[in-house]
Amino acid sequence: MKQFLKAAALVAASLLTACGGADRYTTVLADENRVDAIRSDAPALAALGSYKVGVKTLSFTNPGQLDIAKAKDGETTPTYTRPLTVEVWYPATLTAGQTASGEYRAMTRDGKTTVSLYGKAVRNAGADATGGPYPLIIMSHGYPGNRFLLSHLGENLSSKGYVVVSIDHTDSTYESQLAFGSTLVNRSLDQLFVLKEMAKLNTSDPDKTLQGLVNANNTALIGYSMGAYGAINTVGAGVSAAAVALPVAYGGVPNGALAIRQKGNVTYEASLDSRIKAVVAFAPWGYNYNVWDAAGLAGITTPVLYVAGSVDSTSGYSPGVRNIFQGSVNTTRYLLTYDNANHNAGAPIPAPKETRTLMCGGGAWACAEHYTDPVWDNVRMNNIAQHFATAFLNKYMKSDTAMDSYLDLVPNSIDGTGTTYWKGFAASTAAGLHLEKLSPDL
Repeated sequence: MKQFLKAAALVAASLLTACGGADRYTTVLADENRVDAIRSDAPALAALGSYKVGVKTLSFTNPGQLDIAKAKDGETTPTYTRPLTVEVWYPATLTAGQTASGEYRAMTRDGKTTVSLYGKAVRNAGADATGGPYPLIIMSHGYPGNRFLLSHLGENLSSKGYVVVSIDHTDSTYESQLAFGSTLVNRSLDQLFVLKEMAKLNTSDPDKTLQGLVNANNTALIGYSMGAYGAINTVGAGVSAAAVALPVAYGGVPNGALAIRQKGNVTYEASLDSRIKAVVAFAPWGYNYNVWDAAGLAGITTPVLYVAGSVDSTSGYSPGVRNIFQGSVNTTRYLLTYDNANHNAGAPIPAPKETRTLMCGGGAWACAEHYTDPVWDNVRMNNIAQHFATAFLNKYMKSDTAMDSYLDLVPNSIDGTGTTYWKGFAASTAAGLHLEKLSPDL
């Protein structure tokens, strides 16, 4: 237990560092703050789909939630109405004079500087209902982060016939970062609540845009770091007894409140939602802090695409994400590995150009390091993630068997030659990647 507590004491610090600035390096950063860049060497399925993309911002409120950030051990945990801002991307129709371009105003990692990001989505465009209702994807950022951190996937997947909603998790955004315990409790609860609210909008949207557009019965989760922690917890990986018992001083939750997300807890088991059909989990956190055990991971029965860097210094790789992949014994799961990448493999957008000169951590590291990787180019990583997310989600949400040839691959890309080279990748462009698949244990 002492070893566990010592390791757990580093939880918040390790997350802030690797999601921020553990490494010192120089990298080429994308200019103009584009979230929609496609490189010439991008794999085939990274390309945008046939739909134009609309985007809108919504505000939800979830009443009666435990206010973990204000909770104290030994006292009754207060409750509050929990606000959640979300960004929604959807297939759209453009009117005469509208072009496929738009702007997002987003906070950066320092929690003070707001910048413009640019992409293909048109703000408040009319919906294209011709292929609807569309499968729903819920996206969940890291600690800290915001709803724009994975916006490259929001636009890309929406263009392929999905409604994508990305959450600003209260107490966990750049400007509202509070106690880590709030993130531990609320990630899954936020995801489930947003699923509920999106289902309501399909029936009755005040401005009619999303009405009839959202198939919440066919939902996927995409999470990064703590968002991926939340995603696998949402679909059956109940947290361990050790996680529930973690003292507040080490990043734990007051009054054992994390028990509501624990394997075997009646409230937890009742929350599992069969409408969720697939999960893409980038660098899920927790294995090296005893948050997950074999019994908890065995509770996952939803197909999962795990994505990781082989030198992840926050979530770990082996031990770490690889063990979560191996331990998900009751589902079909994949593990996409970026060789020599750290914690940011595939998920974050390219660093906004303004972050090149901003300092974070009290001046200890460059804010750009929150987004980038010392080895891999962001756009390259994003394009690979778009490719495999498309193949995986089309297979498990749209029953597209043509996607099998993009997923059933020689595990080590360099071992493929001729007809066995990874489909969708031009010669030599899959270097540095592994894709493994495991089926449910019998």
